[in-house]
Amino acid sequence: MTALAAAATDAVGELQPWVWTPRPDVMLLVVVLVGGYSYALSTWGPRLTAQRPVATASQRWFFLLGVGVLWAAAGGPIDHIGETYLVSVHMVQFMLLTLVAPPLLLLGLPGWLLRNLLVHSPAYRIVRALTRQLPAIVLFNFVIVFTMWPVVVEVYLRNGLAHFGMHALWVTAALIWWWPILSPLPELPHLSYPRRMLHLFAQSFVPTVPASFLTFSSEPLYRFYAEAPRLWGLSAVVDQRVAGLLMKIGAGLLLWAVIAALFFRWHHEEETGAPDWVYWRDAASELDDAPLS
Repeated sequence: MTALAAAATDAVGELQPWVWTPRPDVMLLVVVLVGGYSYALSTWGPRLTAQRPVATASQRWFFLLGVGVLWAAAGGPIDHIGETYLVSVHMVQFMLLTLVAPPLLLLGLPGWLLRNLLVHSPAYRIVRALTRQLPAIVLFNFVIVFTMWPVVVEVYLRNGLAHFGMHALWVTAALIWWWPILSPLPELPHLSYPRRMLHLFAQSFVPTVPASFLTFSSEPLYRFYAEAPRLWGLSAVVDQRVAGLLMKIGAGLLLWAVIAALFFRWHHEEETGAPDWVYWRDAASELDDAPLS
Protein backbone atom coordinates (compact mmCIF):
# COMPACT_ATOMS: atom_id res chain seq x y z
CA MET A 1 0.00 0.00 0.00
CA THR A 2 1.33 3.44 -0.90
CA ALA A 3 1.96 6.09 1.76
CA LEU A 4 -0.85 8.20 0.32
CA ALA A 5 -3.24 5.28 0.47
CA ALA A 6 -2.19 4.46 4.03
CA ALA A 7 -2.89 8.05 5.06
CA ALA A 8 -6.44 7.68 3.76
CA THR A 9 -7.14 4.79 6.15
CA ASP A 10 -7.97 5.28 9.82
CA ALA A 11 -6.49 3.48 12.79
CA VAL A 12 -8.85 0.49 12.49
CA GLY A 13 -8.34 0.07 8.76
CA GLU A 14 -11.54 1.73 7.56
CA LEU A 15 -11.45 3.81 4.41
CA GLN A 16 -12.25 7.50 4.75
CA PRO A 17 -13.08 8.82 1.27
CA TRP A 18 -15.11 11.79 2.54
CA VAL A 19 -12.50 12.98 5.02
CA TRP A 20 -10.03 15.32 3.36
CA THR A 21 -7.78 18.24 4.20
CA PRO A 22 -8.62 21.47 2.35
CA ARG A 23 -5.87 22.41 -0.09
CA PRO A 24 -4.42 25.85 0.73
CA ASP A 25 -3.05 26.25 -2.83
CA VAL A 26 -6.53 25.79 -4.31
CA MET A 27 -8.12 28.12 -1.76
CA LEU A 28 -5.48 30.77 -2.53
CA LEU A 29 -6.21 30.41 -6.26
CA VAL A 30 -9.95 30.86 -5.64
CA VAL A 31 -9.31 34.00 -3.59
CA VAL A 32 -6.98 35.41 -6.28
CA LEU A 33 -9.43 34.71 -9.10
CA VAL A 34 -12.51 36.11 -7.36
CA GLY A 35 -10.61 39.03 -5.84
CA GLY A 36 -8.88 39.87 -9.11
CA TYR A 37 -12.15 39.68 -11.05
CA SER A 38 -13.94 41.94 -8.56
CA TYR A 39 -11.06 44.42 -8.58
CA ALA A 40 -10.97 44.52 -12.38
CA LEU A 41 -14.71 45.18 -12.65
CA SER A 42 -14.76 47.84 -9.94
CA THR A 43 -11.47 49.63 -10.66
CA TRP A 44 -10.32 48.89 -14.21
CA GLY A 45 -13.76 48.76 -15.80
CA PRO A 46 -14.78 52.40 -15.29
CA ARG A 47 -11.38 53.57 -16.61
CA LEU A 48 -10.82 51.15 -19.50
CA THR A 49 -14.23 50.86 -21.16
CA ALA A 50 -17.25 52.95 -21.98
CA GLN A 51 -19.37 49.85 -21.53
CA ARG A 52 -22.09 50.22 -18.88
CA PRO A 53 -22.42 48.03 -16.95
CA VAL A 54 -18.85 46.78 -17.15
CA ALA A 55 -20.15 43.20 -16.92
CA THR A 56 -23.62 41.73 -17.18
CA ALA A 57 -25.20 39.77 -14.36
CA SER A 58 -24.91 36.58 -16.43
CA GLN A 59 -21.19 37.17 -16.96
CA ARG A 60 -20.63 37.56 -13.23
CA TRP A 61 -22.57 34.38 -12.48
CA PHE A 62 -20.77 32.41 -15.21
CA PHE A 63 -17.38 33.41 -13.81
CA LEU A 64 -18.29 32.62 -10.20
CA LEU A 65 -19.77 29.27 -11.26
CA GLY A 66 -16.58 28.49 -13.20
CA VAL A 67 -14.45 29.25 -10.14
CA GLY A 68 -16.82 27.12 -8.05
CA VAL A 69 -16.32 24.18 -10.41
CA LEU A 70 -12.55 24.64 -10.17
CA TRP A 71 -12.77 24.45 -6.39
CA ALA A 72 -15.14 21.46 -6.42
CA ALA A 73 -12.85 19.54 -8.78
CA ALA A 74 -9.47 20.45 -7.31
CA GLY A 75 -10.10 21.30 -3.66
CA GLY A 76 -12.85 19.02 -2.36
CA PRO A 77 -13.73 15.32 -2.00
CA ILE A 78 -13.51 14.75 -5.77
CA ASP A 79 -9.81 15.57 -5.66
CA HIS A 80 -9.25 13.43 -2.55
CA ILE A 81 -11.07 10.36 -3.89
CA GLY A 82 -9.67 10.71 -7.40
CA GLU A 83 -6.08 11.16 -6.23
CA THR A 84 -6.23 8.46 -3.54
CA TYR A 85 -8.65 5.70 -4.50
CA LEU A 86 -10.34 5.68 -7.93
CA VAL A 87 -9.16 6.53 -11.42
CA SER A 88 -12.83 6.84 -12.47
CA VAL A 89 -13.30 9.77 -10.06
CA HIS A 90 -9.98 11.15 -11.29
CA MET A 91 -11.55 11.13 -14.77
CA VAL A 92 -14.56 13.07 -13.46
CA GLN A 93 -12.09 15.60 -12.08
CA PHE A 94 -10.36 15.84 -15.45
CA MET A 95 -13.67 16.45 -17.24
CA LEU A 96 -14.70 19.17 -14.79
CA LEU A 97 -11.36 20.95 -15.16
CA THR A 98 -11.33 20.78 -18.97
CA LEU A 99 -14.92 20.61 -20.24
CA VAL A 100 -16.95 22.47 -17.61
CA ALA A 101 -14.92 25.15 -15.78
CA PRO A 102 -13.05 26.70 -18.77
CA PRO A 103 -16.12 27.55 -20.90
CA LEU A 104 -17.85 29.03 -17.84
CA LEU A 105 -14.79 31.21 -17.13
CA LEU A 106 -14.65 32.41 -20.74
CA LEU A 107 -18.36 33.23 -20.74
CA GLY A 108 -17.81 35.24 -17.58
CA LEU A 109 -15.00 37.44 -18.87
CA PRO A 110 -16.05 40.70 -20.59
CA GLY A 111 -14.38 41.48 -23.90
CA TRP A 112 -12.78 44.71 -22.64
CA LEU A 113 -11.07 42.84 -19.81
CA LEU A 114 -9.65 40.14 -22.06
CA ARG A 115 -8.59 42.78 -24.59
CA ASN A 116 -6.54 44.63 -21.99
CA LEU A 117 -5.08 41.44 -20.54
CA LEU A 118 -4.18 39.78 -23.85
CA VAL A 119 -4.26 42.07 -26.87
CA HIS A 120 -2.13 44.74 -25.20
CA SER A 121 0.32 42.28 -23.66
CA PRO A 122 3.74 41.09 -24.93
CA ALA A 123 2.30 37.56 -25.20
CA TYR A 124 -0.35 38.60 -27.73
CA ARG A 125 1.33 36.95 -30.73
CA ILE A 126 1.79 33.69 -28.83
CA VAL A 127 -1.83 33.70 -27.68
CA ARG A 128 -3.02 34.48 -31.21
CA ALA A 129 -1.01 31.58 -32.64
CA LEU A 130 -2.12 29.04 -30.02
CA THR A 131 -5.82 29.92 -30.13
CA ARG A 132 -6.20 29.20 -33.83
CA GLN A 133 -8.22 26.08 -34.52
CA LEU A 134 -5.53 23.56 -35.50
CA PRO A 135 -2.94 24.51 -32.84
CA ALA A 136 -5.67 24.55 -30.17
CA ILE A 137 -6.81 21.03 -31.13
CA VAL A 138 -3.26 19.65 -31.34
CA LEU A 139 -2.16 21.19 -28.04
CA PHE A 140 -5.21 20.07 -26.08
CA ASN A 141 -5.09 16.50 -27.32
CA PHE A 142 -1.34 16.28 -26.79
CA VAL A 143 -1.95 17.27 -23.17
CA ILE A 144 -4.67 14.61 -22.85
CA VAL A 145 -2.45 11.82 -24.20
CA PHE A 146 0.60 13.01 -22.24
CA THR A 147 -1.27 13.21 -18.93
CA MET A 148 -2.82 9.75 -19.41
CA TRP A 149 0.62 8.17 -19.86
CA PRO A 150 1.19 5.84 -16.87
CA VAL A 151 4.68 7.20 -16.08
CA VAL A 152 3.37 10.77 -15.93
CA VAL A 153 0.34 9.77 -13.84
CA GLU A 154 2.62 8.07 -11.31
CA VAL A 155 4.68 11.28 -10.96
CA TYR A 156 1.87 13.77 -10.39
CA LEU A 157 -0.15 11.50 -8.10
CA ARG A 158 2.82 11.14 -5.75
CA ASN A 159 4.09 14.76 -5.82
CA GLY A 160 2.03 17.69 -4.56
CA LEU A 161 3.71 20.33 -6.72
CA ALA A 162 3.41 18.22 -9.87
CA HIS A 163 -0.21 17.53 -8.91
CA PHE A 164 -1.05 21.26 -8.84
CA GLY A 165 0.94 21.87 -12.02
CA MET A 166 -0.96 19.16 -13.87
CA HIS A 167 -4.29 20.74 -12.94
CA ALA A 168 -3.00 24.12 -14.15
CA LEU A 169 -1.87 22.51 -17.42
CA TRP A 170 -5.30 20.93 -17.95
CA VAL A 171 -7.16 24.18 -17.40
CA THR A 172 -4.76 26.23 -19.55
CA ALA A 173 -4.88 23.79 -22.47
CA ALA A 174 -8.67 23.62 -22.18
CA LEU A 175 -9.03 27.42 -22.21
CA ILE A 176 -7.00 27.48 -25.43
CA TRP A 177 -9.14 24.71 -26.92
CA TRP A 178 -12.43 26.45 -25.99
CA TRP A 179 -11.21 29.82 -27.32
CA PRO A 180 -12.17 29.19 -31.01
CA ILE A 181 -15.70 28.46 -29.79
CA LEU A 182 -16.33 31.19 -27.21
CA SER A 183 -13.88 34.03 -27.83
CA PRO A 184 -15.57 37.42 -27.31
CA LEU A 185 -12.73 39.30 -29.05
CA PRO A 186 -12.79 40.16 -32.78
CA GLU A 187 -8.99 40.53 -32.51
CA LEU A 188 -8.77 36.87 -31.48
CA PRO A 189 -11.96 35.70 -33.18
CA HIS A 190 -14.05 32.62 -32.66
CA LEU A 191 -14.91 30.39 -35.60
CA SER A 192 -18.04 30.42 -37.73
CA TYR A 193 -20.88 28.23 -36.50
CA PRO A 194 -20.15 25.32 -38.89
CA ARG A 195 -16.46 25.31 -37.95
CA ARG A 196 -17.27 25.56 -34.24
CA MET A 197 -19.50 22.51 -34.50
CA LEU A 198 -16.79 20.68 -36.47
CA HIS A 199 -14.27 21.63 -33.76
CA LEU A 200 -16.50 20.02 -31.13
CA PHE A 201 -17.38 17.04 -33.33
CA ALA A 202 -13.70 16.20 -33.87
CA GLN A 203 -12.99 16.44 -30.15
CA SER A 204 -15.81 14.02 -29.36
CA PHE A 205 -13.93 11.31 -31.30
CA VAL A 206 -10.22 12.00 -30.76
CA PRO A 207 -10.10 10.90 -27.07
CA THR A 208 -11.59 7.51 -27.95
CA VAL A 209 -8.04 6.22 -28.53
CA PRO A 210 -6.75 6.67 -24.95
CA ALA A 211 -10.25 5.82 -23.67
CA SER A 212 -10.10 2.49 -25.50
CA PHE A 213 -6.88 1.54 -23.70
CA LEU A 214 -8.61 2.19 -20.39
CA THR A 215 -11.82 0.39 -21.34
CA PHE A 216 -10.44 -2.75 -22.99
CA SER A 217 -7.31 -3.42 -20.96
CA SER A 218 -7.52 -6.61 -18.91
CA GLU A 219 -4.93 -5.38 -16.40
CA PRO A 220 -4.55 -2.11 -14.47
CA LEU A 221 -2.50 0.43 -16.42
CA TYR A 222 -1.64 2.54 -13.38
CA ARG A 223 0.34 1.00 -10.54
CA PHE A 224 -0.81 3.73 -8.15
CA TYR A 225 -4.48 2.78 -8.52
CA ALA A 226 -3.71 -0.95 -8.54
CA GLU A 227 -2.12 -0.52 -5.08
CA ALA A 228 -4.82 1.85 -3.77
CA PRO A 229 -7.40 0.62 -1.22
CA ARG A 230 -10.49 -0.68 -3.03
CA LEU A 231 -13.47 1.62 -2.62
CA TRP A 232 -17.18 0.90 -3.19
CA GLY A 233 -16.45 -2.67 -4.27
CA LEU A 234 -14.75 -1.61 -7.51
CA SER A 235 -11.79 -3.69 -8.59
CA ALA A 236 -8.88 -1.87 -10.20
CA VAL A 237 -9.83 -3.14 -13.68
CA VAL A 238 -13.54 -2.27 -13.35
CA ASP A 239 -12.65 1.16 -11.97
CA GLN A 240 -10.35 1.72 -14.97
CA ARG A 241 -13.05 0.64 -17.41
CA VAL A 242 -15.53 3.06 -15.86
CA ALA A 243 -12.94 5.81 -16.34
CA GLY A 244 -12.60 4.89 -20.01
CA LEU A 245 -16.36 4.91 -20.55
CA LEU A 246 -16.65 8.29 -18.84
CA MET A 247 -13.98 9.70 -21.13
CA LYS A 248 -15.51 8.21 -24.26
CA ILE A 249 -19.26 8.47 -23.65
CA GLY A 250 -19.67 11.08 -20.91
CA ALA A 251 -17.38 13.65 -22.54
CA GLY A 252 -18.92 12.89 -25.94
CA LEU A 253 -22.46 13.53 -24.71
CA LEU A 254 -21.40 16.84 -23.14
CA LEU A 255 -19.74 18.00 -26.37
CA TRP A 256 -22.74 16.95 -28.46
CA ALA A 257 -24.98 18.95 -26.14
CA VAL A 258 -22.85 22.03 -26.89
CA ILE A 259 -23.07 21.25 -30.62
CA ALA A 260 -26.86 21.15 -30.35
CA ALA A 261 -26.94 24.45 -28.46
CA LEU A 262 -24.75 26.10 -31.11
CA PHE A 263 -26.91 24.72 -33.92
CA PHE A 264 -30.10 26.13 -32.45
CA ARG A 265 -28.42 29.48 -31.76
CA TRP A 266 -27.16 29.58 -35.35
CA HIS A 267 -30.65 28.81 -36.64
CA HIS A 268 -32.12 31.56 -34.43
CA GLU A 269 -29.64 34.15 -35.70
CA GLU A 270 -30.25 33.15 -39.32
CA GLU A 271 -34.03 33.30 -38.93
CA THR A 272 -34.24 36.54 -36.96
CA GLY A 273 -31.16 38.41 -38.14
CA ALA A 274 -29.98 38.63 -34.53
CA PRO A 275 -26.32 39.60 -34.01
CA ASP A 276 -23.58 37.21 -32.95
CA TRP A 277 -24.39 36.69 -29.27
CA VAL A 278 -20.77 36.21 -28.13
CA TYR A 279 -19.61 39.58 -29.49
CA TRP A 280 -22.78 41.60 -29.09
CA ARG A 281 -23.02 41.69 -25.30
CA ASP A 282 -19.89 43.86 -25.19
CA ALA A 283 -20.21 45.67 -28.51
CA ALA A 284 -23.79 46.87 -27.95
CA SER A 285 -22.91 48.88 -24.84
CA GLU A 286 -19.79 50.32 -26.44
CA LEU A 287 -21.72 51.41 -29.53
CA ASP A 288 -24.46 52.98 -27.45
CA ASP A 289 -21.89 55.11 -25.59
CA ALA A 290 -19.71 55.93 -28.61
CA PRO A 291 -19.85 59.54 -29.90
CA LEU A 292 -21.64 60.10 -33.20
CA SER A 293 -19.34 61.04 -36.10
